[in-house]
Amino acid sequence: MRNATVRDRTIRVHVLIDSLGCGGAEVLIAELAAVSREAGIAVSVGYLYERRSSPVAERLRAAGVEPMPVGARRMASMAALAGIRRQLRAVRPDIVHTHLSHADVLGGLAARSLRLPWVSTVHATSWNGTTRERAQAAVAFAVRRGCANRVIAVSRSARDAYLARSGISPERVVVVTNGISTAPPRDGNGRLREELGLGRRQRVVVLNAPLRREKGHARALTALSLLRDRDPSLRVLLLGDGPDRDEVLDRAAACAGMVSALGYRDDVMAILGIADVVLHTPETDALPNGLIEAAAAGVPVVATATGGIPEIVASGETGFLVAPGAPPAEISRTLTRLLQDGELRARMGAAAQRRFERRFSGDRWVARLRETYGAVLEEREGRCA
Repeated sequence: MRNATVRDRTIRVHVLIDSLGCGGAEVLIAELAAVSREAGIAVSVGYLYERRSSPVAERLRAAGVEPMPVGARRMASMAALAGIRRQLRAVRPDIVHTHLSHADVLGGLAARSLRLPWVSTVHATSWNGTTRERAQAAVAFAVRRGCANRVIAVSRSARDAYLARSGISPERVVVVTNGISTAPPRDGNGRLREELGLGRRQRVVVLNAPLRREKGHARALTALSLLRDRDPSLRVLLLGDGPDRDEVLDRAAACAGMVSALGYRDDVMAILGIADVVLHTPETDALPNGLIEAAAAGVPVVATATGGIPEIVASGETGFLVAPGAPPAEISRTLTRLLQDGELRARMGAAAQRRFERRFSGDRWVARLRETYGAVLEEREGRCA
């Protein structure tokens, strides 16, 4: 009877994240807020520190969720931990779900101290940054190992990488692949093309990823620059923002007018609706939302076969994969093959949409999340019986 009650009731989930920037984890929370109610999940959202403006915050408000700052000046502090505890006592969730390292550590400790179930999502497959970043990762590994009821990995690759580094028992690490709920509006009258200065038949390559060094913009832009003389009408739309914005924009400026840097856009799906190919060439990536969005829009991709990317892209069917570290000339040749063959693009785009519906739709994703929450709560109620 207890299990049926858990399955049938609305589960109150408090999501905690470092900040409401423009990265994949932050956008994912906005997606969750948009689709959670129909799945029987009531979402509240807290964040550790403020940014001047946050499109993600506006998306949360549009979904009826007012994001709550913790109110601490420094993330790694006792004041932040106390602020999270106050927030959790006020919200009184059934379960706490954290994203990103500081929220994982402080949110996990706060949840444990209040005897609340805790789930953490891991969005990485590599933890090899600076000495400080490696130390932060080690602390997060230890806190999750000691306190988390579940660790969610966003891909099979991410789960394997996490188990190899964390020392946590495998039964506590589950795979819940991300999903999205939006579909691309069709640009039938060409207004978006006109806004972006594009001709109706001009071919378009989109780079859709946070502007961070590890996302591979340097290699992608170098590969695209090799196409400039071959196809001078080709346009590249660079979407996103991030900590390495200036470096990426300097490289884009060197492409002699080929690249339009659009920054963060809340109409990504509309832009993908006019794209011919999406390009993504990171050294590693757990499960990039930008490629899931491309699949939803029916756009074939060229991407590196690293991390969780092969779980999204079926090479030769929905796009082409190249080896990590592939030279720009090879990436350029692969892009050319797609750009010059409209029938191939259409066939691969249709296959990508079918794959999206089978694996990455928003309703499938949120149902799997609810299943994970329910399992944690059932275990907890069973122990308390």
